Amino acid sequence: MKIWYRFAVIIFLFIVVSCNSKGDKKEESPKKVEVVIPELKLSIDSLAIAGFYKTYPKLKNFQDEVFSLYLKRQSTQLWLDNKGVVEFGNTLYDKYKGLENEGLKANFPYKEINHIFENNTVNKLSKINTDLMITNLYFYYAEKVYRGFDEKTSISLEWLLPRKKLNYQVLSDSIFEKSTISDDRKSKMFSQYYKLRDALHQYRDIEKNGGWKTIEAGEDYKDLKLGDSSAIIGQIRERLFVTGDIKKDNKSAVCDSVLMKAVKNYELRHGYAPKNAILLEHINDLNIPVSERIKTIIANMERCRWIDPELEKGKKYIEVNIPEFKLYIIEDGKIAFVSPVVVGKAMTKTVVFSGMMNNIVFSPYWNVPPSIIKSEIKPGMDKDKNYLAKKNLEWNNGAVRQLPGKNNSLGLVKFLFPNSSNIYLHDTPAKSLFERESRAFSHGCVRVAKPRELAIELLKADPKWTPAKIDKAMHSGKESWYTLKKKVPVYIGYFTAWVDREGQLNFYKDIYKKDESLIKLLTEE
Repeated sequence: MKIWYRFAVIIFLFIVVSCNSKGDKKEESPKKVEVVIPELKLSIDSLAIAGFYKTYPKLKNFQDEVFSLYLKRQSTQLWLDNKGVVEFGNTLYDKYKGLENEGLKANFPYKEINHIFENNTVNKLSKINTDLMITNLYFYYAEKVYRGFDEKTSISLEWLLPRKKLNYQVLSDSIFEKSTISDDRKSKMFSQYYKLRDALHQYRDIEKNGGWKTIEAGEDYKDLKLGDSSAIIGQIRERLFVTGDIKKDNKSAVCDSVLMKAVKNYELRHGYAPKNAILLEHINDLNIPVSERIKTIIANMERCRWIDPELEKGKKYIEVNIPEFKLYIIEDGKIAFVSPVVVGKAMTKTVVFSGMMNNIVFSPYWNVPPSIIKSEIKPGMDKDKNYLAKKNLEWNNGAVRQLPGKNNSLGLVKFLFPNSSNIYLHDTPAKSLFERESRAFSHGCVRVAKPRELAIELLKADPKWTPAKIDKAMHSGKESWYTLKKKVPVYIGYFTAWVDREGQLNFYKDIYKKDESLIKLLTEE
């Protein structure tokens, strides 16, 4: 019994000592257990994609592109991780919400896209359909911003320049490799697009600040010249200050040299020849509301979406802007030559298209088109038996042609780039037309004010064709052809708003009334 009692006491003492020793130590806080969220791995296969488009048929035109994209990305999610939508997915949504900055009025066809990103709404889509919905937003955004209206629509608007081929897969590869949606100004868009977009932001700011006031010019308005004074001059000065044509508004009512310089700048960038006076037509132009100018910018941004940016990488090419009445040779990215031109009348419009110049014809015949024979020559012959001789015309195998010479309708030289519309560049004996501000007088071809200089520029790489030889060929009275050793691309375009190389925003009159129908389509979206 004593032995057992002693053993029990020892056990008790051991327990007491042990408890006391533990009590002397600071109590340790429990270790935090790190929760590992498994990596998100969705299977987005052809069945999932087909099912999505049964539910959301308004997006079906993107189905093939979407399928190819997921197949290329191992048929797993593109925009989600285990935390939710990845950062550049949110950037895509922000860019979509800012489509107005791209001059676009467009709404994604399904409101579910907003539920994915906006905190005050609930996203009821499955993770797979959430990812697919964002992918379709990407293609929707790319189509609106980078491609614009489809080729069928642009052709219906009489735009026959080659359309840009947008490769969505290459575009998406760039996005997913960089994990960002950003402007790549070198490859995605024609550079003029970004210049016009900057101008759009500037004019939208002007609009937000109230635009510009109407200049009150009464019926008794008289042209203002240097030194004149009038209450209206202060209004003109204020208006020019808003658009930066004049740097400081000193409120003066006197027509001073600073104001006249500003007016001249305005005239030049709006297609007017400087007059050394402020005419009523200038006042009317100044009074066009900023909202209308914004529409013009937006229409021309859309045209820029149709142009392949590769065009600008050409070593040498010719461009004609119909509303500007100007021809340019661009060489190594710089303007090498400029000439005023005459373009087609409204009834015989110059076509918006491109071709490859391959021949220069000196002292050319003019083969009169059947339409002109019917409308002009035959009625002339009915009235005057000597009509053909007086016009230096002759019959030629059942057709009519005009003999070479200074009075030939094509002048002394023409420049050919074969096309179905039978349009080409040429000289003209009617030199006085180049003095006009609006120069839409031809039957569709483009008349060049500086044909000799154009020929010299195009042949400068051929030492055999000196300016003296060109002059001789132009005045020989005998038709001769020269085949260019290297064809030169020719682009005939139609832009009523254009930012030049000095950064000046230019507006030109819509001589063929092409803007209205395009603006209507853009604002209906």
